[in-house]
Amino acid sequence: MKYDILQIIGAAVMVVFAQGAIRLLVDHGNTGLLGGLGGGFALTLAVYGALVAAGVLLTGWSHSRAKALGRRG
Repeated sequence: MKYDILQIIGAAVMVVFAQGAIRLLVDHGNTGLLGGLGGGFALTLAVYGALVAAGVLLTGWSHSRAKALGRRG
C-alpha cells in the first residue's frame, strides 16, 4: 500500500509541474506555483524541470519496489 501511495504522489507531482513548465514555456510571465521564486525565467524553468524529474523518479522507483514485492505484473 505504501508504494501505491508513493506512486500516486509521484505521478501527481510529475503532472502538476509538467503542466506548469508547459505553461511557462507558452507564456513567460505566468510562473504558476513557483511565482514566489523570483529567479527569472531560466531558474523557474529549471526548478520545474527538476520537480518533474523528481516525480518521474519517485513514480518509477515506487513501481519497481512494488513489482519486487510481487504486487505488479
